[in-house]
Amino acid sequence: MKTLLTAAALAAALALAAHAQDGHKHAAPAQDKETTKETAADAATVRRGEPIGDSPRVAFADVLKEPKKFAGKPVVIEGSVERVCQAEGCWMQIVPETGAESGAVRVTFDHKFAVPKDAAKMNFRAAGTFSVKTLSKETVEHLVKEDGAKIKTHPDGTADELAFLATGVELWK
Repeated sequence: MKTLLTAAALAAALALAAHAQDGHKHAAPAQDKETTKETAADAATVRRGEPIGDSPRVAFADVLKEPKKFAGKPVVIEGSVERVCQAEGCWMQIVPETGAESGAVRVTFDHKFAVPKDAAKMNFRAAGTFSVKTLSKETVEHLVKEDGAKIKTHPDGTADELAFLATGVELWK
């Protein structure tokens, strides 16, 4: 559908340009302007991985309250990107909204795709599954020292993590 809208908008723009070159100065019809706006907004969205499907959309707050309830089930979640792996863009840390004090979740992509390293503070929508796991001391040290993650650790250096494995991501400002 978007491809058809984009093609229609392009055809309308080319027709208007041809008219303008002939000395005609007509305003574009309102419908064409609206289509152009949608196309411009769509172009500002960064997409990685598979398209966001029909999985149930869940509120970030609900997942944070009862993470095990959502573990292993395909869902769609939205929020804000807090930080991104600065080595490869292979993970991002997300929060319910920009500036949130708690509730950070690390999103990985199973090395199937990466996100832009400058995606911090962008809004996101992601499809995938949550998991609750314990990270080893070595994994925590790697994530903190080499990739810039912020992780609350146990006295033994391990950490519990609510993680999200994304199959597809959309990012926008």
